[in-house]
Amino acid sequence: MIDIIDFNDRWLKAWSDKDVPGLLGFYAADCVYKDAQTAAGLIGHEALGGYLTGLFAAMPPTIYTPEETWAIDGGYCGRWYAAMGPDGAAGRLRGFDLVILRGDRIALNEVYIHQMPA
Repeated sequence: MIDIIDFNDRWLKAWSDKDVPGLLGFYAADCVYKDAQTAAGLIGHEALGGYLTGLFAAMPPTIYTPEETWAIDGGYCGRWYAAMGPDGAAGRLRGFDLVILRGDRIALNEVYIHQMPA
């Protein structure tokens, strides 16, 4: 059984580091990824890698901090905070991930976020 708290912590660290190859290592080769900008979904490493490369190039440094993680059938849900720019000067987000795992890889990741007040 995978330690979802450790997995989530390492995964969010890779997001903070903008480590595209490292992030792809968390996802199954045929993964499905959805967020507000990709509502129809992205399928597979090539599509997700291209999207993340462009996203990270357009974003200021961002630190993702896990808040809570809980197991569900087939994976887990996790809430997190993100501070964009130094001390969140470029904005703060609160997010929620639905993560469905296949073994130790993410098969489905749906991301929901909202901006927080300054």
